Formats: sequence, structure tokens, C-alpha cells
Amino acid sequence: MKELPNRTFQDQTKRKIDQILDPTYPLSRDDVVWMLGYITKKVADADPAVLELSQPRLMKNFHAYAEAAMALLHRRASSEQEAERLRDWLREASHGLHRD
Repeated sequence: MKELPNRTFQDQTKRKIDQILDPTYPLSRDDVVWMLGYITKKVADADPAVLELSQPRLMKNFHAYAEAAMALLHRRASSEQEAERLRDWLREASHGLHRD
């Protein structure tokens, strides 16, 4: 039964990621911070999903991560277009890091 708590955590994480990346979900600053933290942890922990990515793919992920982080720093009034751009960057930055 040791796998149950870990599986539940993984399911909750997947649901949170799916929610953040859902275009109908109202994206908040906390969601963006959470997602950037999730990506940072995956990379810092040398997660096997990260190690499987090619160097060009890692560069795309990093570029999108940096764009999302910079947008968060310079964020002014929230708009639907800005939220969609952030969501696209988060999707790209997390590419290959979470499994279905």
C-alpha cells in the first residue's frame, strides 16, 4: 500500500497541470508560479523525464520557461490574450515533463 499516497499525489499533480493548461480555466498568478515551481523541481531533481529530452527540446523548454517567468515579472493588467500566451509558454516549458 506504499504506492497509494504517491499515486494520489501524482494524480493530483496531473489534475493541477491539466487545469492550468485548460484554455477555459481562468489562469492566476499563483497558477503560473506553481507551474514554474513544478518545472524547476523536475529539472533540479534530474527527473528521468528531463533526462530523456533532447538538447534542442530542452532549449525550447528553457526558452518558454524564461518567457513565462519574465511575463510574470512584468505583468500589468491581466487580459485573456496575455493569459493564453502564458498558458502556451507553460505548455511548451513543461513539454515532456509530465506523463498522461
